Amino acid sequence: MSITKKGGEMKMIPQYESLMKEHKDFLQLKNGPVLPSNGIYERYQNPVVTAAHAPLHWRYDFNAETNPLGLERIGVNATFNPGAIKFNGKYVLAVRVEGNDRKSFFAMAESPNGIDNFRFWDKPVVMPQLEEPDTNVYDMRLTKHEDGWIYGVFCTERKDKSNPDTTAAIANAGIARTKDLVKWERLPDLISTSGQQRNVVMHPEFVNGKYALYTRPQDGFIEVGKGGGIGLGYVKDITNPVLEDEKIINHKAYHTIYEMKNGLGPAPIKTNEGWLHLAHGVRNTAGGLRYTLYLFMTDLNDISKVIHQPAGYFMAPNYKETVGDVPNVLFGNGWITDDDGKVYIYYASSDTRSHVAVSTVERLLDYVKNTSEDKMTSADSVQNIIKLVDHNKNLD
Repeated sequence: MSITKKGGEMKMIPQYESLMKEHKDFLQLKNGPVLPSNGIYERYQNPVVTAAHAPLHWRYDFNAETNPLGLERIGVNATFNPGAIKFNGKYVLAVRVEGNDRKSFFAMAESPNGIDNFRFWDKPVVMPQLEEPDTNVYDMRLTKHEDGWIYGVFCTERKDKSNPDTTAAIANAGIARTKDLVKWERLPDLISTSGQQRNVVMHPEFVNGKYALYTRPQDGFIEVGKGGGIGLGYVKDITNPVLEDEKIINHKAYHTIYEMKNGLGPAPIKTNEGWLHLAHGVRNTAGGLRYTLYLFMTDLNDISKVIHQPAGYFMAPNYKETVGDVPNVLFGNGWITDDDGKVYIYYASSDTRSHVAVSTVERLLDYVKNTSEDKMTSADSVQNIIKLVDHNKNLD
């Protein structure tokens, strides 16, 4: 910390003392649910992780000799799209932290209760590099696999050297594994026949002795092209991750919330009635791309078979959440299920900050099974309302 000698004693420069007190008070702020809710979930009033949560010792040089003016040396722009896991009894988020230099990295933030008092661990994650280093990494999904490892599957981005355009990039799925969330073993990037892969998620169990991966194949870095939605493929050896038998299990569809592209969020939750999936859907509007979240369920014994999918979005950005670096975006790639069935859904708004919404497995199952599916026409939507009106009238 920044100190100066006075009369032989070491003292903290007053401006740092004040800064540290304010930061400590900020981290201890309590969070509460927003009520009333729609009954499906409760949003919480405050974001759970913001740029302001970043530790001061990441940002400031506390040495009075090298930083006598007390300037911030390394800026943090955003904290978003966290993966999530329950680890040693704590709620841990693998946060995408973006610096002012636009480079993203991963850092673990921990809370005792999952809704507030999140604090970053002492240092960010040191991700081992492959022969061709990552230019940027982001959006890690954490999966505790039955093989005993915790896997982090993330997007690795590198410059497209075949294209002189300075914005041209190639995205793929980076794979790493760990036992303690501190030391990571980097595995080769996913090998697939798709042009690019983003939003790849590992299933938590073996399927016929193979690792199952949910994918989103696309032709370009931004353009999905012929990619048709959320895919599913299999890998025999995760240390040589060659994707086989990839097929689309959740398609894009015209005039829906996922008409432009869609991708899986976190690894699915296993229930007695099927696998619960959280995904994001993207459609284009006059104001730009709009990202919302939706749920669907796959068969317990055949994860390629969708058995329930409610119409429309499960969660969309509220007014405050529409504002940020990339407006009108909700993105979720982490959730935690407690033993009592409570589900903590971690999501980010507008590529800027991270939030939590809380539900239960019971409520999510009810929502997924008993909400009308999309019949794809306005007339059918009207009929769904009329059916509910008539149902309610019969209660009189």
